[in-house]
Amino acid sequence: MTDSELKNLKDNLWHAADVLRAGAHLAANKYGQPILGLIFLRYADILYKQHKAEIEAEYNKSKGTRAEKSIKDISIKYCGFYLPPEAYYTTINDAPDDANKATLVKKAMEAIERENEKMDGVLPKEVYGQLVPEEEPELLSNIMRIFMDIPENISVDLFGEIYEFFLGEFALQEGKDGGTFYTPATVVRYMVEVLQPENGEKKILDPACGSGGMFVQAARFMHRHNKASNEVMKFRCYGVEKEPDTVKLAKMNLLLNNVRGEIVEANSFYSDPHNAVGNFDYVMANPPFNVDEVVYDKVKDDPRFNIYGVPKNKSKTAKKGSDKKETVPNANYLWISYFASSLNAKGKAALVMANSASDAGGSELEIRKKMIEEGIISQMVTLPSNMFSSVTLPATLWFFDKQKTRDEQKKDKILFIDARSIFTQVDRAHRKFSDEQIKNLGIITRLYNGDTQVFKDLISEYTAALKAAPETSDDKEVKTKAYWQSQIDWLNERFPNGTYTDVIGLCKAASIEGEDGVRDQDYSLNAGRYVGVVIEDDGMTEAEFKAKMLGLNNELTGLSKEAATLEARIAANLKELFN
Repeated sequence: MTDSELKNLKDNLWHAADVLRAGAHLAANKYGQPILGLIFLRYADILYKQHKAEIEAEYNKSKGTRAEKSIKDISIKYCGFYLPPEAYYTTINDAPDDANKATLVKKAMEAIERENEKMDGVLPKEVYGQLVPEEEPELLSNIMRIFMDIPENISVDLFGEIYEFFLGEFALQEGKDGGTFYTPATVVRYMVEVLQPENGEKKILDPACGSGGMFVQAARFMHRHNKASNEVMKFRCYGVEKEPDTVKLAKMNLLLNNVRGEIVEANSFYSDPHNAVGNFDYVMANPPFNVDEVVYDKVKDDPRFNIYGVPKNKSKTAKKGSDKKETVPNANYLWISYFASSLNAKGKAALVMANSASDAGGSELEIRKKMIEEGIISQMVTLPSNMFSSVTLPATLWFFDKQKTRDEQKKDKILFIDARSIFTQVDRAHRKFSDEQIKNLGIITRLYNGDTQVFKDLISEYTAALKAAPETSDDKEVKTKAYWQSQIDWLNERFPNGTYTDVIGLCKAASIEGEDGVRDQDYSLNAGRYVGVVIEDDGMTEAEFKAKMLGLNNELTGLSKEAATLEARIAANLKELFN
């Protein structure tokens, strides 16, 4: 399936949500549950059919022998789950278009949960009764037929992309609330591109995992980079999420993307279900910003938070004799400390954080100083504004690397990237990174780490695309020769020797010591303080500039006089009209 075909399929499937909004008796924020449940049901049906011949062959081969296995056990081996006959999507789809179809879907979900312990309580069940309103009992049937358009030869990876697409669309529909369960996929892909997670017996933590997007993108990255070796995906993910409905979304997301892991419903400030301290190879997260109601006494002795120091008010917020307990002034640095303390000796982390945390003062400054001096912070990236549905201001990506603390050449340096001007406009209110923008930004980190071959490979990739591309195209999805040439030029203009160099307005490897170093900037981690601003040369001499400014001033004077004349004429006309 080509990229264009996949896009058309996603757009057509999203029509199901429009059908649902028009007729279902559901609140605006409840459309996602039944739709995502049907996507999972269709996925299960297709995946089982793709492996059905193998499952039956193995069953018949072992039948009657000492090694006999049940259809259920063999199905779990090939699919990761067992799909009972009453849960076949096509069977339900072919049933009469009446209110009984909601009962059939519910029974299908119950049967899947009953036969697969890890899915217990995950799938939506009761909500489908609201999709067969009395005035339109065929509504559920109409929606199910739309998902029959998903071809039965589709790959698991593409099915995961469809699920992720729907998560993103629902997040946009819900606005700020949508940001609690979904981090834009292109931001996560860039985080993964920098982190470069490796396959193997690795463990990844996300203590604010939402719908599990960090895990899925990490898995896809590892899958792409291990395709040639056919190595089995061995890594395991560990998530924490406090919203019950979001936990279900995450578990379905992992199942659809064949990612092994455990998602626990809990509040990460007060619960540590995965015994986090020093236990993880990778940590990735987009936690809620600026939480201010965390009780200080409940976190002050927790090593997840106090290794680098717990944020504290200058004066206690709780007055003597008051029932109100002292709270942490801002939980941003609780999260930051949590991610850093969860890493093992070779661990790496990538997290999204409010811009304000980069320059925060008081007790937060002391925590930041300790991390900077230790050398754990490897990179800081300022993102463009409007990349998230929950916040419009730019956020910042923090990257940690525990191995950096033992690298004498890198320990006292931090790579700063200002990516505020690098984005693709989606609509008036939303932006994203294109595939090429992710690769171009990712190259900066790779070059900084001494990997020059990857730069040559990317130039070669773009050159091949340039040769194959059309001169022009009316199709917005088709990239022309001019587009690919602009990508090559962007890289070569900034890194002409194919090696890392500081680029004004884009990137700077700043030292902790020295003039204009991190200490000199009061331990600020704001990329803008280090990378500088590009001053565009307009190509004019001083005399030409003066002449142009005088001309503009004369033009402004003339326009002002004309405006005054028009204003007087309008006033005279109004006076004449009402006299």
